[in-house]
Amino acid sequence: MVIVLGLFLVLPILMALWVSLLHWDGQSNPFSGQAKFAGLDNYRALLVDDGLDRTLFATSLRNNAYYVLLTVPVQTVLALGLALIVNQRLLRARSALRTAFFFPSVTSSIAVSTIFLFLFQGSGAVNTALSWIGVKGPNWFNDPRGVLSMLLGGLGLVDTGHPTGPLADQSFLGLSWFEWLAGPSVAMCTIILLAVWTTSGTFMLIFLAALQDIPRELEEAAAIEGVNRRQMLRYVTLPALRPVLFLVLTLGLISTWQVFDQVYVMSQGAPGNTTLTPAFLSYSSAFDDADFGQGAAIAFILLALILTMTAAQRYLLRERAPRNRRSR
Repeated sequence: MVIVLGLFLVLPILMALWVSLLHWDGQSNPFSGQAKFAGLDNYRALLVDDGLDRTLFATSLRNNAYYVLLTVPVQTVLALGLALIVNQRLLRARSALRTAFFFPSVTSSIAVSTIFLFLFQGSGAVNTALSWIGVKGPNWFNDPRGVLSMLLGGLGLVDTGHPTGPLADQSFLGLSWFEWLAGPSVAMCTIILLAVWTTSGTFMLIFLAALQDIPRELEEAAAIEGVNRRQMLRYVTLPALRPVLFLVLTLGLISTWQVFDQVYVMSQGAPGNTTLTPAFLSYSSAFDDADFGQGAAIAFILLALILTMTAAQRYLLRERAPRNRRSR
């Protein structure tokens, strides 16, 4: 097993790390000395130097950050809610409901993405349904406006066309704070909706297995003590689900930072790079721009970001030991 992991995991990672230190166009052997050694130039272009590379990378980070912040909590809460529903012993057709909720997770993401393209067209089924209640739906995949900036603009608090003030004057990684805080675009919200719909079923099964492992005697003892359903969920169920909750959040965090196939099929970063993600930017830099060194550098920055956020999440969800009270 160590040999297999070394050949197919550790060795490719080390090779990719070497490529991230080169200016390599993919046409020669990167280990023969034909590619120009760049050192940390690829990383500096993404994180330090002013230019299009840093702006695109910052834009992809902003888009993906909103994708993570909205997708992970919503899919976790929805999955837990579905698991609690189908875990009811007196619920009829439990098996059918479990299959129905899990079905989107086993469907091809390419097929689902294509269906969503038809559903969210300007004249698609979603806008048609909205028109029945008097709402004019947007042109979903061609609308680059951030939903938070639209909300602030609608309230008259911000001029979204010409923002002024500290948010517009101060910048980070080449983007103004107003651009960072504009929120996900309308197009990105559609991709978020797709992600929640397709992944909640998988996490539902994980929660369901954990719920069925909770000792029935624990629930019966709590019921004898007069605990209601809300208290049961808060003081019995959720503490018992802490390890599984950490697993679900970790899997969700990793998968959302690596989102690629939905973006590739549905938008390829459009409109206006508002659905661009680091994973798709890494692919585009390597295979479209023939800059494999920069593509590999993006991948390693993304890896470092995922490891950092996973460690922070583990720290926040750790099991805290009770404090010792001083005896009087």
